[in-house]
Amino acid sequence: MALLETFGGNLTAKSLQKYLFLFTQTQENPAFDFIPYKYGCFSFQANQDILTMQKYGYIEIIEKENGRLISLQKGNPIFPLLIDSDQIKLKETKKRFEHFSQTELIRFTYKKYPYYAINSTIAQDLLTETELEIVKQQKVNKSEQQLFSIGYEGISLESYINKLIKNDIHVLCDVRKNAFSQKYGFSKNQLQKACEGVGIQYLHIPELGIESDKRQTLNSQKDYDILFEQYEQTTLKEKKEYIFKIQHIIEVEKRVALTCFEKDPAQCHRTRIIKVLMNLPEIKYSYKTL
Repeated sequence: MALLETFGGNLTAKSLQKYLFLFTQTQENPAFDFIPYKYGCFSFQANQDILTMQKYGYIEIIEKENGRLISLQKGNPIFPLLIDSDQIKLKETKKRFEHFSQTELIRFTYKKYPYYAINSTIAQDLLTETELEIVKQQKVNKSEQQLFSIGYEGISLESYINKLIKNDIHVLCDVRKNAFSQKYGFSKNQLQKACEGVGIQYLHIPELGIESDKRQTLNSQKDYDILFEQYEQTTLKEKKEYIFKIQHIIEVEKRVALTCFEKDPAQCHRTRIIKVLMNLPEIKYSYKTL
């Protein structure tokens, strides 16, 4: 909202994302994280915040022929509530970029931060062949089989997706029993949309999950170990066809990540799934924790 105030109260959705990105690049601890998306740098969280502000009447979203216009509605000024350093950085962002057209702004971010242009659908219309080659070089392309483990505890959706992109993950296997999360971006539909938006296949395998009520009394690593031993002796033996399903996915798609909530692999059942996979005969892949 302070950014909208600084730029006169009206910005296109694309320009707002780009100005916000450029502003956060000047912050020691960026207020938002971004991913390389269809039109360059994009924050799912910022977009969700815009929709929330619209819901409560702080902004209006107006559909135009050339895209959405984000319009600030009347209310108490927000800019004075920012810390001094952010006020200065916002003013500097405006001074440097306020005369850029939307196209010039997008082109600038693509040239300055080429990683964020790797999934752009319009980069070829804005960049020279040399500039496009620089963007192409930012994209990780790996062909060897590898299995990964990743938890989303303590990180934003954007940071999580960037980890997948930078390791060239082709398929994300969600092994939660119930793919619902109170953390924004990690419920099934949200996570699937985010993954598929950057070319990563999402697959939910609830059959390999653990019922949430079994986690309610976990107070020590020993408690986790006991639960996972039981899990290994029951679910992983009874549902072995899903282990073979993951193995087949790795053979076909090459680079596959198993995901659940916990950051610490020792406190997540995905580690036991990986243990079983790694003990299968004639495996041709290693695994890595992200």
